[in-house]
Amino acid sequence: MHKPSKIVLAKPKIRLSKLDMRKSLAHDKYEEKLNELQLLMLRIQRSYHQNKHRAVILFEGWDAGGKGGAIKRLTEKLDPRGYAVYPIGAPSAEDQGRHYLYRFWQRLPSPGEIVVFDRSWYGRVLVERVDGYAKKRAWQRAYTEINEMERLLIDDGVHVVKIFMHISREEQLRRFTERLRDPYKSWKFTEDDIINHEKWESYEAAIDEMLERTSTQSVPWNVIAGNNKHYARVRVLQTVTRALGQGVSTSLQVVDPAVVVAARERLGILLEGEGPDINSKEETQTEESASVDLSPRAALPRAPRRKKSNH
Repeated sequence: MHKPSKIVLAKPKIRLSKLDMRKSLAHDKYEEKLNELQLLMLRIQRSYHQNKHRAVILFEGWDAGGKGGAIKRLTEKLDPRGYAVYPIGAPSAEDQGRHYLYRFWQRLPSPGEIVVFDRSWYGRVLVERVDGYAKKRAWQRAYTEINEMERLLIDDGVHVVKIFMHISREEQLRRFTERLRDPYKSWKFTEDDIINHEKWESYEAAIDEMLERTSTQSVPWNVIAGNNKHYARVRVLQTVTRALGQGVSTSLQVVDPAVVVAARERLGILLEGEGPDINSKEETQTEESASVDLSPRAALPRAPRRKKSNH
């Protein structure tokens, strides 16, 4: 009898305070690596679509931690028909009457699709814990519930990648200042951001416990040092492409031969390097029997011939 896979916690334990926040990337290197990794991500998406693979990429992190910017670069060159991004906020009144994982089950990927969660089910052990929206017994049992849910996904063949965007408290304050002063970004800054910044220590403790209790060997947490946006975005793309590319061919697959033949015979479209079919009457007739004058003179109407006069 087949049994579910074992849930084994990953080692060593991750601590935010141990992360090297000095990592950075020069702009020229950033542009080069970004383009290279975005094209790789596009090839991975095509492979997932053709082979009906499914993937979930979830992002957690501090307010102003760079989640949105990383998701934008991750999906920038993808075919929009093959992925979905779900920004997760407070549950609706309807969702509040159901199990907290219900609304996420509704958004899981269909075959050939990649789904990105901008915040996720980990809100149960973060904001709901810190702000008191969930009772202690509820968020404490959530670690096990989440591990079991992710095991269900992995056992069902879904690829799951978990990313936490970490920035320092000083960097968060700098970005809040920038947002408040920028009319194009000020809408993203709310009083909730101020409250959460004041609760930094409580959130840090909750994050450390989340990383310790839900980073498993099957679905480990990837904590990204995000003080430098260029480094963080490239690191996210490296992490995702490495995880989703395991066991997947990223070479561009040839089009269905039947489609190639139909395109040639019915539309006259040839593949690069492919010559005309010598057996085709239409193609052999044109060059030899039809000669077209493309000079400007040929486009002018011809004057009628004058009849010869007997006088």
